[in-house]
Amino acid sequence: MMLNAAIVGMGRWGQMLVNSVQGQQGAPIRFVAGSTRSPDKARDWAGQQRIRILPDFASVLADPEVQAVVLATPHAQHAEQVIAAARAGKHVFVEKPFTLDRASAAAAVQACREAGVVMALGHNRRFLPAVAQMKAMLADGSLGTLLHVDGQFSGPGARGYQPGMWRADRAESPLGGMGGMGIHMIDMIIHLAGRFRQVTVQSHALVSKTIDDTTAMLGLLESGATVNFATLALTPSFWRVALYGTEGILVLQGHENLSFTPREGEPWVKTYPKTDIEAAELAAFAAAVAGGPAYPLPVDQAIHGVAVFEAMIGAAASGSSYAVVA
Repeated sequence: MMLNAAIVGMGRWGQMLVNSVQGQQGAPIRFVAGSTRSPDKARDWAGQQRIRILPDFASVLADPEVQAVVLATPHAQHAEQVIAAARAGKHVFVEKPFTLDRASAAAAVQACREAGVVMALGHNRRFLPAVAQMKAMLADGSLGTLLHVDGQFSGPGARGYQPGMWRADRAESPLGGMGGMGIHMIDMIIHLAGRFRQVTVQSHALVSKTIDDTTAMLGLLESGATVNFATLALTPSFWRVALYGTEGILVLQGHENLSFTPREGEPWVKTYPKTDIEAAELAAFAAAVAGGPAYPLPVDQAIHGVAVFEAMIGAAASGSSYAVVA
């Protein structure tokens, strides 16, 4: 079964999502239409991809050929767009951050439940084979009791942010790199280690003229394990997540390089093949719409990730620790 989708937002990331599946053999989703704030900039690309550019989001929702929408739009628009799509009977794939506050995330999820449509959130690192290995080793006791998680997701994105760009707006990018990068690591920590209980945050612009370029968090999980996490918006690209347990330490650096240091025995290093995680997440979305396996990011975890983000914003502004709303 082929899922006919519309791409809403045809900037760099919207085009990346489409390019990962459009015309690919075996892909269960295709893009037939879409909308964008700058149609002239996207017209040639859309023509090459055989995507009809519609005047606006309302036109996308009214199009009978469109069964699902993929949202690659500014963060603050997501909740309203998800709710409108659900009420129009369209399945929804939404890029991260899901929303910027827990209440709107919960309202969006409820709208999808009431409409009986699938909602999927684009945290693509869940589809890495190395992450599946980490989760399996946590479950089988290879690490013993988890004591601490260390996360780092940074990159140079803010170098290109100019005043007037939506990503350079502090209302759209609170805590600097959290919206574009760091929220992925928050989801990864939830996926691997469970829910957060409390966060303390320092965030400021040391160099950037637009958004915070340095954001660091100390957190406590419901399990009692601690977390330290940073996202920097003016460095070379870097991804690392490490799990420290009583029986072993697992470190994923980049998407493919996983190392394990046991308390006893020989350490090992594994290198995994590169995975097209954008194609994988869209295929999982299409499979869920078709009645197959549920999308592998439960909506309660999607809401909790937003609750962590919201608590981080409050903690940074107040200079104090914030509890994460359950």
